[in-house]
Parts: sequence; C-alpha cells; structure tokens
Amino acid sequence: MTTIKRFIISLCLGLFFIAGFAQTPQDWSGLEKPLNFYLANDLGRNGYYDQKPIAEMMGKMAENIDIEFVVAAGDVHHFEGVRSVNDPLWLTNYELIYSHPDLMLPWYPILGNHEYRGNTQAVIDYSNVSARWRMPARYYTRVEENDDITIRLIMVDTAPLLDKYRKDTDKYPDACKQDIDKQLAWIDSVLTASKEDWVLVVGHHPIYADTDKNDSERTDLQKRLDSILRKHKNVDMYLCGHIHNFQHIRKPGSNIDYVVNTSGSLSRKVQPIEGTQFCSDTSGFSLITADKKELKLHLIDKNGKVIYTVTRSK
Repeated sequence: MTTIKRFIISLCLGLFFIAGFAQTPQDWSGLEKPLNFYLANDLGRNGYYDQKPIAEMMGKMAENIDIEFVVAAGDVHHFEGVRSVNDPLWLTNYELIYSHPDLMLPWYPILGNHEYRGNTQAVIDYSNVSARWRMPARYYTRVEENDDITIRLIMVDTAPLLDKYRKDTDKYPDACKQDIDKQLAWIDSVLTASKEDWVLVVGHHPIYADTDKNDSERTDLQKRLDSILRKHKNVDMYLCGHIHNFQHIRKPGSNIDYVVNTSGSLSRKVQPIEGTQFCSDTSGFSLITADKKELKLHLIDKNGKVIYTVTRSK
C-alpha cells in the first residue's frame, strides 16, 4: 500500500471517530484551558463566501470558551489591501463582519501579501482608530499570561523575506524597503531570550506546504527563517496562512509543528506531501488552548467542528 493510500485511509478513519466531537456549546466548553485564543487569516471577502458565517461561528464559540484574543495571520484584506485608515474595506472586511460582542477582543495582526499591495503603514496605523486592532509594528512580540501560564508570540513580517515580493516593486512597493537582516537578527535575539512555557512563531507565508504557488516562497523561508527557528530548541509551532487550507507538517531534524491555518472565507484544494500529518480543504479557523503541561491547536471547520488537533506536551 502506498504512503498516500495509507494517509487517506487513516484520515477517513480519523474523521469518522471525531465526527461528533466539539459541535455543541457543551462540547466547546470542554476544550477550554486557562489560556485560550483564536487564529484566523485570509479573511477579507466583504462577508461573502464563508466569511460572515465563520465570523458568527467564532462569536458563538467565544460565548462558551473564555477567548483572550485573536491572532490575525495576514490578509485580513484581500486583493489590493487598503488605501488608508479610512478605507471602507475596514468596515466591509472587518468591523461589520467580526461584530459579535464576544469578538470585541484584542486582535494582534501581521501583514500578508495582499496588504503589501496597498498601504502597509495604514494597516499599522489602524491601531490608532480601532481599540481592538493592536499592531505596534511590522513585526513584534508579545507575552500572554494567565494563571501563571505564559505564551510567547513572535509575529513575523514574511513578505519582505521572499525575493518574489522584493523584486516586484510595482505590485509590492513596500517589500523591498524593509531591512530583512535586521528582522532576522531580531527574531534570533527574541528566541534566545524566550523562557516562556510555550513559544509560537506566526507568519503569513508557510515554510512547508502543498501549494501551486512558486517554490521560491518556501525555499526562501527555509533558508532565512527556518534555519533560525531550528537553531532554537524552544519553538513549539510555526503558524501561518496564505494557502487557504489546513495543513499540519512535521519534518525530520526539526521538533517544530508547522501548521497552515485555513482561510476564514474561501478555501482551496490540498493534498498530502512529505511530512504531512493532516490536511483538509475546508474553510474555518483555529482555537489554541494551553495550560502548564499541554498546548493544543484545534482546527475548526466552518460548522464549528474540531476536525483535527495538534498537541504539544511537556
């Protein structure tokens, strides 16, 4: 039996056993740990496709789980990004979509490739307009703490790390202006100093993934970013989006879980590659829960069902 056939059989069996899991408010409440937050990305479709229903599902789940904040891993705005902090897309892609009272939380964003097609500074400056949009810089770090549990978030600006974007100055004018050596040195220094219970690195672009996008996107990140992440033994997960599907990948020689989070609006087909532990072409979002001994990343489909869980244990 081929590797791919074994993968498909295992996937089908796995989906059979979890089909009834985490579909009700009672099930959702059972997922809660002392520290809980969402991961969402590739959102901005003016509420169309699955965006508004998924936003409502995030709100309903947050009625039953104490969600602390939302990590927005890029492409909150699709197509040409935004022109200013007053661009109407802030309303139609974000404010009027994620309007549930329980989503009035801190949102910690990064830039995606589509934001780089517009006014990237406006995405940062929107922090001065919206109380929940909290983006202090193009890349930054945060430590979240609750009940003596600590999570280090390292928010990376990946588009400038890819030669594809740096060379296309007409479409991505800001990418070539960024000092990538400075950012990479900063990532290295933050990881060196990190002593938290859990360390999560968040970027928009995947280091490993099944995709028809140019291979150079992954090889550039493998050379520039993954080499730093692997050097430090404290990185638990690299979280990203961009590909519009769920993928969990492990690689020989690395203790990192590489997770591609799906789109919160419009998904794309996917198939397993070398190292794939799970993949799915559904749209949705992720719920991350943590205590001192265990961190779990639950992949949630658009119907609010947990379809797979990545677990890290101490």
